[in-house]
Amino acid sequence: MTAEDNFKKLCSLTTRVLGLPDGALALRSRKRPLQVARAVAGYIGRTEEDIHRSIIGKVLNRDRSLIYHYEYTHKKNYATCLVYRNTFNKIYKAYKDIGGTKEFFLDKDFMKRYLLKNGVKETLDPDVFLEVTSGQIKCIIKTSYFDFSNQLENVNLALQDYHYTIKII
Repeated sequence: MTAEDNFKKLCSLTTRVLGLPDGALALRSRKRPLQVARAVAGYIGRTEEDIHRSIIGKVLNRDRSLIYHYEYTHKKNYATCLVYRNTFNKIYKAYKDIGGTKEFFLDKDFMKRYLLKNGVKETLDPDVFLEVTSGQIKCIIKTSYFDFSNQLENVNLALQDYHYTIKII
């Protein structure tokens, strides 16, 4: 999964927990519940998932500089604003409950063997490299331009029960 996919899932979780319509965080509305939900999702995306500000801004349909504001004002908002604190606690608890159910790999070789055993194939003459990260472990999958999308889909299917990210290098 890419960082953008991870943040979209976080936004979906946020809207579901708060009872907002799906995709509501990207609307141009300035209503307080939406502002607070955006701030909380943006803060969790930055601190927990280490997602780049420009990606968060793109998904929220805002400028990346607003994400700096979310990070800077979090402590003050949490300490003084009851609406923000309650919203943050709800979303963070739901985020941790979901994140806790997925596993990480602890060994690079084991992750590579697991991927190869579950349908991922490597090319002898690679053009594209997929860097799969799970926890602190990174694994490189060698593929070609022609087979790249198939292998990306195979990795996603094989790791659906694991917490992971994929970079194309």
